[in-house]
Amino acid sequence: MPALELRGVHARYAEREVLTGIDLAVEEGEVVALLGPSGSGKTTLLRIVAGLEQPSAGSVLLDGREVAGVPVHERGVGLMFQDYALFPHRDVAGNVGFGLRMAGRPAGEIRERVAEVLALVGLPGFEGRSVARLSGGEQQRVALARALAPRPRILMLDEPMGSLDRALRERLPDELAAIFRRLGLTVLYVTHDQDEALRVADRIVLLAGGRIEADGSPEALWSAPPTVFAAAFLGFRTIAHGELGDGAIRGPWGPIPLPAAAAPAASSGPVPFLLRPDAVRLDAAGPIAGTVSARRFRGDHVLLVVAVAGAPDLEVELRGGPLPAPGDPVRLAIDPAGVVLLRD
Repeated sequence: MPALELRGVHARYAEREVLTGIDLAVEEGEVVALLGPSGSGKTTLLRIVAGLEQPSAGSVLLDGREVAGVPVHERGVGLMFQDYALFPHRDVAGNVGFGLRMAGRPAGEIRERVAEVLALVGLPGFEGRSVARLSGGEQQRVALARALAPRPRILMLDEPMGSLDRALRERLPDELAAIFRRLGLTVLYVTHDQDEALRVADRIVLLAGGRIEADGSPEALWSAPPTVFAAAFLGFRTIAHGELGDGAIRGPWGPIPLPAAAAPAASSGPVPFLLRPDAVRLDAAGPIAGTVSARRFRGDHVLLVVAVAGAPDLEVELRGGPLPAPGDPVRLAIDPAGVVLLRD
């Protein structure tokens, strides 16, 4: 039985449909990232699960039980918001233990649990500190500790990295993922950042316009995004249209033979396709002639942008070896294994 199940959930604000027929099951101990642009319905879905809003249609089930009408504090969910919503007049212990006090837990039990979750999030001994004097990363950890303290059935986080600087955004997703897995938590993690979702989640649900656009493991979505929107949102840049037929796709850069595994149900016709970053390579005997128009350093690799006459630019990732300079002529080849056929 799933820990959480949504069946045909709709949400409407005035005349605007925010969620349209969402069907989603989250298994026990699964970390699911709700990914999508602003306005796609991510936060609305989270608020409906928490009980902060009611769906206009459909059902929400926790452990197989319909929770329509069940108040927020009785649903067994933990919430962590983007702004953390910490109480500035309370110290760290006062913030972390707030939910436990509201539940009427004994003072000794509260002290023990506060110390336990602060150690878990890497803040042992912070009980008496003022939250106003903490760094952004420390405040985030206090907010997480507060959400974890009541031992929620499901932990839900809404853009938890949104207010952090770049250095913290680089480091903290891996730490959060380790905490989730250590505790075996069931998690709904809302973000608009694809890199964050790929690092934190066991599974990614991509929302667009209030509908589920794609649903799969990070590895599956990264290796073969199903639609043009999904590919573009995940950050792939080389997306084009071609004509499929006779085991090849004829696109702007000429015909590309397709491996059998890439062939869709339809054997011919127009189709959008993606060239993954590793699909294009420098090849002195390659069929595509171009000129390097830009060279961008990306830390672990160099990205060449190559202008091709009569066709869109191509990008080549280089890791080591000689680096052509802007203005240099190059020849390119496309590896069929890096071609992904998409749906519009």
